[in-house]
Amino acid sequence: MSKLRENARQDFDELAWDKNDEAWEEAQKGLSKKSLCRRLESLVAEKFGKPATWIAPMIIGGFNNLYRIRVEDVCDVLVRRPSVSQAQLPEEKTLREAATAKYIQQNTKIPTPRVFYYSDFSEVGPFIIIEHVQNESTLSHALTTPGVDRSITHALDPTISQTTLEDLYLKVARIILEISRHKFTQIGSLLEADDGSFSVGGRPITQNINDMLQLANIPSAILTPEYKTFQSSDEYYLNLARGHLVQLIFQQNDLVKSADDCRNKYVGRQLFRQLAEQGRLSIFGFAEDNWSAQARAKTSKHLPAPSNSFRLYGDDFRPGNILINDANEVVSVIDWEFTYTAPTQFILDPPWWLLLDTPEMWDAGIDDWVKNYELRLETWLCAVKEAEAEESAGSESQSAEFLLSAYMRESWETGRFWLTYAARKSWAFDTIFWKYLDERFFGPREIGVEKNELWKTRAHLLSEGVRNAMEPFVERKVEEMKERRLVEWDAEAAKSRLAEVLFDSKLD
Repeated sequence: MSKLRENARQDFDELAWDKNDEAWEEAQKGLSKKSLCRRLESLVAEKFGKPATWIAPMIIGGFNNLYRIRVEDVCDVLVRRPSVSQAQLPEEKTLREAATAKYIQQNTKIPTPRVFYYSDFSEVGPFIIIEHVQNESTLSHALTTPGVDRSITHALDPTISQTTLEDLYLKVARIILEISRHKFTQIGSLLEADDGSFSVGGRPITQNINDMLQLANIPSAILTPEYKTFQSSDEYYLNLARGHLVQLIFQQNDLVKSADDCRNKYVGRQLFRQLAEQGRLSIFGFAEDNWSAQARAKTSKHLPAPSNSFRLYGDDFRPGNILINDANEVVSVIDWEFTYTAPTQFILDPPWWLLLDTPEMWDAGIDDWVKNYELRLETWLCAVKEAEAEESAGSESQSAEFLLSAYMRESWETGRFWLTYAARKSWAFDTIFWKYLDERFFGPREIGVEKNELWKTRAHLLSEGVRNAMEPFVERKVEEMKERRLVEWDAEAAKSRLAEVLFDSKLD
């Protein structure tokens, strides 16, 4: 992970990052030891009742290490183990990821590796044993500039042919369309029961939560309880808004640059939370939006907000996790970690990955990302329309609940895309809020306001208590900036500090 490209992304805590790097470097010393490989062979042999042999070098992924093992007279499998220091909440993550992958395999036509066995506890730690799928590369490699170094972040090949792009986008559109048709009654992570049934039974394990723990040193005591699920989109949006304030409160180093920078972050995040409390975020940009400045100025009617049902959404679903053969055909979709049931609003947005790289990390800056994204969005929407036409032709008796292509187009036009993106990503929140959401929410700002003084244009919209608490908060944060250290929070002290800023009497 490069520390050089910042652009629209706020900074991780460098001390927390260094601490995790040191832990990871130490952990790597034991990852390929013969003693561990023998234990993995024994685990696989015991599960399958057949001799098992480690046959390939370990694969190091972003959050997991994979060991390829041959089971005699059966197949090759991969033992998937969470990476020390990289994957947070490893036991919980393993159970949720395995359950989600099994649900996808059993309830959709999406090709995904078969999950043979998994556990949150064993001699080798949490593990998932999955089928090894032979592949040539990933869809990301097919979309990026030929010959690009596989170790660097991919970006869409600017010279890619329209025919190739249409074909590759269509392959992903079919997958997303199928995922979107599965409805759930709660927001959270899937769990598998002893009888093989699935239910939403745990908190969403998101990529943002992983980053909070790993790269902001957030005390785990103030996270949502492990088995907490959410009954409405409004409740979940409020939880996400709360998380942005959690980051601002507890990331000790590198997030805040000055007193005014702190005020910008405080005002933006408190306003976002205020809108969530009022139930306004879930209807923004839809027909029911009767509150935003943008809605008051619109001349045409928008599509209705989704009912309170929820769909699978993957924070890490992207072309890099779609395996292809040498004919660019999809052979498997992998890495279902950070996939959970989310507000349906999430899947009504066009995907962030159309350019492969994120807006906050785009080398030429977020404005250039938007310019290039819009060039490719029409191709994507055409692909979704084609996938919808295929689905309709294949199931005459069943009509779709909504046209994903129409909702995605409107999402970009209204800024719903940016609302979901800002809600999910704490380190991108501040730039996106002030650049793409603030004026859509509250109307034009006065011209010529300096970037560090944007807070002055909106502070009056805060509730009185939140407004009065701003200067004491800023004063404390500026003092904290003077001492670079990693704070080890006592659980009760952390909850008390959070309550001071959120004015919460109950933190679950």
